Amino acid sequence: MADLLGSILSSMEKPPTVHNQESRRKAREQEARLKKMEEDEKRKKAEFRKKMEKEVSHFIQDSTQKKKKYKPMGKIERSILHDVAEVAGLTSFSFGEEEESRYVMLFKKEFAPLDDELEAYRKGEEWDPQKAEERRKLKEQAALEMEASSRVQKRPVSPNSNYRDKYSHLIGTSSAKDAAHTLQANESYGCVPVANKRDTRSIEEAMNEIRAKKRLKKGEEEAASSGSNV
Repeated sequence: MADLLGSILSSMEKPPTVHNQESRRKAREQEARLKKMEEDEKRKKAEFRKKMEKEVSHFIQDSTQKKKKYKPMGKIERSILHDVAEVAGLTSFSFGEEEESRYVMLFKKEFAPLDDELEAYRKGEEWDPQKAEERRKLKEQAALEMEASSRVQKRPVSPNSNYRDKYSHLIGTSSAKDAAHTLQANESYGCVPVANKRDTRSIEEAMNEIRAKKRLKKGEEEAASSGSNV
């Protein structure tokens, strides 16, 4: 009987020690704090979203405003604002290099920024439409000048004047004078121009000479034939 009672008592859970009770208390307190922080964070997000929805609504109704710039805010706040803007049908962008300096800008759809405006904001510059128009005109002018320059370079180069006209006082001005100079030079060196070697006879004279040679040759052949028959 004593053995049975002992076994029952040993199987029963022992009362918690003071150390275990303190650990459990701290765990419960930490869990309560985390739950409260989550609830506070959730409440703050809801309040911030409600505030942004109200500001975005005023922005949309204000016909004098085309865009709205907010102060730098955290990543969660920016995410909420982007979501509110998308639901409201607006265009939104975040600008700023560093995380702590990033901010959000809202634009109405009909006044959505162009690439050069966005580039200015990304560089941390203020957008000036007048200066942007001047830069655009300068770019167009530079592009036209480059195109004109490339066309000039591709065009074949031709002299503005004939070199014979420019140096006529040195080489002569007419073909007759050129021929005279050439003939004089050829005669000096014992050369005969090709033109002087050509047959200057007429066609009729040449044909008569050929016929005479044929008759002479034919007569010689007949005479030779008669001599052999004798």
